[in-house]
Amino acid sequence: MYSNEDYLLQLLTEGGHLDSSRLEEVRSKIGDEKLLTHFIEQGEISESVIAEISAQNAGCQVVDLANHFVDPVFSSVMSLADCRRFNAVPVADDGSYLYIALADVLDFEIQDAIPHVVNREVQFYAATPAAIKNAWQQIFGDEVGLAEASELTVVGDAGSDDGDAPIIKMVSGILVDAFQMRASDIHIEPLETSLRIRNRVDGKLVEVANHPKKLLPAVIARLKVMSGTMSIAEKRIPQDGRIQVKMSGKEVDLRVSSVPSNHGESIVMRILDKSALSLGLPQLGFLSDDQAVFAELLGLPDGIILVTGPTGSGKTTTLYACLNEINKPDKKIITVEDPVEYEMAGINQVMVKTDIGMTFAAALRSMLRQAPNIIMVGEIRDGETANIAINASLTGHLVFSTLHTNDAPSAVARLSDIGIKNFLIASAVRAVLAQRLVRKLCDKCKAPAALSEKELRTLNIDASQAAEGSIMGPVGCENCRNSGYRGRIGIFEIFLVDDEVRHLINQNLSTPQLRRRARELGMRTLREDGIRKVLAGMTSASEVIGVTMADSE
Repeated sequence: MYSNEDYLLQLLTEGGHLDSSRLEEVRSKIGDEKLLTHFIEQGEISESVIAEISAQNAGCQVVDLANHFVDPVFSSVMSLADCRRFNAVPVADDGSYLYIALADVLDFEIQDAIPHVVNREVQFYAATPAAIKNAWQQIFGDEVGLAEASELTVVGDAGSDDGDAPIIKMVSGILVDAFQMRASDIHIEPLETSLRIRNRVDGKLVEVANHPKKLLPAVIARLKVMSGTMSIAEKRIPQDGRIQVKMSGKEVDLRVSSVPSNHGESIVMRILDKSALSLGLPQLGFLSDDQAVFAELLGLPDGIILVTGPTGSGKTTTLYACLNEINKPDKKIITVEDPVEYEMAGINQVMVKTDIGMTFAAALRSMLRQAPNIIMVGEIRDGETANIAINASLTGHLVFSTLHTNDAPSAVARLSDIGIKNFLIASAVRAVLAQRLVRKLCDKCKAPAALSEKELRTLNIDASQAAEGSIMGPVGCENCRNSGYRGRIGIFEIFLVDDEVRHLINQNLSTPQLRRRARELGMRTLREDGIRKVLAGMTSASEVIGVTMADSE
């Protein structure tokens, strides 16, 4: 509950609020942990006294929230998730300073973090935890009850049944906070003197907490126990696991990776949101003309459709959305993945296990004997896998897969580099989709904006184009955590392989030549698709420029 319990106990003892002999008596029975909690629960120390002592030592005042009306307008200043994370509540605003009450006013890391969250100059008060929770009710109303109802349970938890244990509650809080922030990843990182928690929200890492370094072993152990497959004793080598949790009746999967670092084990958890399975092409960011093109591709009876882009560009989500579009009772669909991220009803999914010889190539070879109509290969990594996928597409199967290339035409050179003949590439590949993710402007606070001269020049937009568009810019509100952005959409480059392009591939044209000719035939680049979304008010110019720096044309 408090950042420095030992210091508080010392202050309470020196101030005469707690007898030193009583402190040692209890310490000998229950140890150092939960000492302060024990004295509070037994009524030997009141939280109001702790607030007064803390305030004196932090050089601030105590605010009596029981007799202080907290205006609901502050719900737009600080979100409930942030209030819960910092155990804080905004109580006043005089125009120069925002005044915030803290349950632990001696936690100076929280005092450092809050001004960055609220983007204001801040003054702090001390208050009791109970009073702060009551103030949340004044500001957020029913939202508090809904948040408290978001209880987290672990599916098949082999750990302790003591749900009130501090570490169990702390780890559950880390996960709940991440879900409420719509995070895609949770990073638990040991630093030299602290344990840092960061969440990736809409592609950007956000620091959410710093804890004492001594908590690291217990937090890592708890997460490994939750996974059910990771060894608590092994700290020298990387490990992978999976955690399934239920929160408010919703099932969520987390893919867990631990790696030993110079300051201890570091853990990253990828949150696998199953709601992505139901996304259609418009939700992914396809505009109407691209939707029509891609819908036609999904109706093809055979061939390969490739999705390219760097790690984290949304390739897997796009593949799953494609499979969801064509997942019908009359189609047999088999996937081979490393690992299987989402379970899809009606689809046979095979996981790669290289340690027993179940590689992409081996799994794909076996899958063809299952008479599928549609095959999805998580990634083409080598010539053997590519050859089997090519042959499958040439024998009447529709194949989906991913490649790591910067743009769509480069997929031809990549396949050639891993040993595929040009005539096979030309015959099998139907289309290549390159994609990137850009942050979507928050629908609740975005406002009309003008592009700077530099942005117009960089995006090659003339003033008349900009004037005809609906250009919007980020503002910031509670809905988007004051970032101006909420969610992400894709920008796309669709390279269609028609008869003329097949002829060009067979001629062994270089990637720049192939790209130039594809553009002459109507291919829209990533940056050009991004410009359309800037002009439509879906994202900002800075977002598109940032993710398409390599697009020089």
